[in-house]
Amino acid sequence: MIGEAGRWQPAARLTVLLDEDDKWRHTPLYHEIVRRARDTGLAGASVWRGIEGYGASSRIHTTRILDMADHLPLVLMLVDEADRLRSFVEQNAELFTTINVALSPLELWQGAAR
Repeated sequence: MIGEAGRWQPAARLTVLLDEDDKWRHTPLYHEIVRRARDTGLAGASVWRGIEGYGASSRIHTTRILDMADHLPLVLMLVDEADRLRSFVEQNAELFTTINVALSPLELWQGAAR
């Protein structure tokens, strides 16, 4: 039956743009966000390291020039229900003061239980 294969579920994605050198109390900021997301019970979190980008300084950071391969951009994505993501950001506002955060609707494929 078609219904047994799975279905689409409404969800949201929180996209956080930050720098690999951003810190929270001497710890990488991305690590602290992922840890708190897990402890809160959010559905999922992943971090990707960029190969090139720029932010407020307009200075391009890249892996193409060896001596400039620092301060590379990171993208951290959290997935869950929109209200849970909004609440997570509000409850952890001290982590999100100097970085860009975007919330987008999406649909997640939920496969049938095996």
